[in-house]
Amino acid sequence: MKPSRAISRLVEIMAALRDPETGCPWDLEQDFATIAPYTVEEAYEVADAIERDDAVDLKEELGDLLLQVVYHAQLAEERGLFGFDDVVEAITRKMIRRHPHVFGDAEARSARSAKGQWERIKAEEKAERQKLRETSTTSRLSGEADAFLPAEAGPRHLDGVPAALPALTLSLKIQKKAAAVGFDWDCPEPILAKIEEELGELSEAVAGRDADATEAEMGDLLFSVVNLARYHGVDPEKALRRCVRKFRDRFGFIEAGLAANGRTLEVASLDEMEALWVAAKTAG
Repeated sequence: MKPSRAISRLVEIMAALRDPETGCPWDLEQDFATIAPYTVEEAYEVADAIERDDAVDLKEELGDLLLQVVYHAQLAEERGLFGFDDVVEAITRKMIRRHPHVFGDAEARSARSAKGQWERIKAEEKAERQKLRETSTTSRLSGEADAFLPAEAGPRHLDGVPAALPALTLSLKIQKKAAAVGFDWDCPEPILAKIEEELGELSEAVAGRDADATEAEMGDLLFSVVNLARYHGVDPEKALRRCVRKFRDRFGFIEAGLAANGRTLEVASLDEMEALWVAAKTAG
């Protein structure tokens, strides 16, 4: 089998890897749950290549991410749920439907700024997906029987936020959605007070050597910090990544400074590293 620019070749390769008789033993052992962490990791590596402004790596990482889509589609096809072509059809339908001001008729184009149009379309799509679940033999990846909430219960307001998002991003999105219905502070002072309160409770948990309480209070503190970031229009995930990048660069400065003097991280004293850390901060 030869490489190709056609997406169909990638689909063929994935099918060959999953062939029960001649496929790859490792690939044959995988399922949705075991592949999901790789999918998340590849998405992060795409973001990392963009952040590093590396076009060569971006091309490679986009391919790895595309493979993840094909992989999940292959698993679904094997279970009779859907195939890669169905995935493509679903996203093309969605993009056309959500952009009537681009793909619609003259009337739709003139209504491009119609209030609530985007949310109305999304609500319609959500209702259609729910109807499809109810009319399908199964919509579960595990193949188990479907289970639904009682009709009177209905969906909860925050259920639409994917729980698998990184914790900082998940916190931000949850808070934004709660704020959209008025559950929010209108000034930063109460948020700062909440952060101090949570910090005090964390100190008490640490002093009491209560591991479970320490974890819980640490979560409360981080959630409150995300709230403050949101109020000031700061993406906490981006802010923390910026901080980590800065720390990595400064630590690299320490390592290089030690090496210039024939020293290593393993033998250097904390005072030596601290002096180089200050120098790194001064250097910017």
